[in-house]
Amino acid sequence: MRIYLVGGYVRDLYLTRELGYPEGKGDRDWVVVGATAHQMLRMGFKQVGKDFPVFLHPRTHEEYALARTERKVGPGYHGFVFNTSSEVSLEDDLKRRDLTVNAMALDKELLIDPYGGLKDIRAKRLRHVSESFKEDPVRILRIARFNAKLPEFKIAPKTLSLLQEMVNNGEADSLVAERVFLEIKKALKEKAPSRFIHVLKSCGLWQRFFHNFPVDQRTLDLLDRSVELNEAEKFALLTHCEEDPKKLQAFLETFKPNGEITDTVLLWAKVKHLFFRTDSLSVLKLFETCDAMRRPERLHKMLHVEQTIFGFDVQPWINAFETVKTINCAKIAACCTDKSTIGNAIRQARLTAIEESTANALVH
Repeated sequence: MRIYLVGGYVRDLYLTRELGYPEGKGDRDWVVVGATAHQMLRMGFKQVGKDFPVFLHPRTHEEYALARTERKVGPGYHGFVFNTSSEVSLEDDLKRRDLTVNAMALDKELLIDPYGGLKDIRAKRLRHVSESFKEDPVRILRIARFNAKLPEFKIAPKTLSLLQEMVNNGEADSLVAERVFLEIKKALKEKAPSRFIHVLKSCGLWQRFFHNFPVDQRTLDLLDRSVELNEAEKFALLTHCEEDPKKLQAFLETFKPNGEITDTVLLWAKVKHLFFRTDSLSVLKLFETCDAMRRPERLHKMLHVEQTIFGFDVQPWINAFETVKTINCAKIAACCTDKSTIGNAIRQARLTAIEESTANALVH
């Protein structure tokens, strides 16, 4: 039995050593060669994998997987059978991995690199390990995310051709919305999210899966600079170019995001035009559409997105909102003999407060 450190930890270690990348903080993963599931259990490991044997170390709880090979038997990324025989070698296990930079292993301090991962790190190149790369469409999303994670790297031309082949032959049609959404979320946290979208466009997946949903270059550039935005706000930025509510709704239904993201995207589509109107009525409409008196965090999200896209100073809107919040609605209601006029009276008071607080401050 031999145990090797593999995967992302090894990749990040050499990105640090060779290119000066920040030291990685990912989990360590291990591959076990020459063992059986029975032997692992006998040593106190706890099995957690269903499709293939993965075990948790009894003390460190790190993952140890039996070396395996894969064979394609059906469409999509579930169409594989696995061989975890004790005869599977380390080189066999590494060969099934996606990219050469992910197909390196460490035996203590000895690097085992049968497919040239270290050479590709030095060349800043993302390259597939073998032709079997094209059998798993999830790898389109993974390499797109690595393209965002490592902006100095370039995808090898032959690897890009395999991505295009997966789209053209229908293999990518088996991708499910939940997995695509997960990879987009991860990509938006990387150094250059725009590069994720560029890969999907260059191989045709963006056009095929998202029906060529519009994202212009300026939006992509802003995504790369939007480090201050939270996840939901970044999705509002990503979808900013679509003006048709039905197409926007279809886009959301395609990748099925959570409620906060959906709400933020749709709210931005409703209010973004209001930032170009500086009258008090438009400012109040912004507050009302956001339901800001009850849910001020929604207004603040819109201000964050506005500042990123349009670059207007948000302080006048903040000042106006703070002034509106000081209005004593109970006092106004008590002064209304006709209770049906309370709503209008409160709204008029808010308009007056906005006019007094902003004056000419909202002129762009």
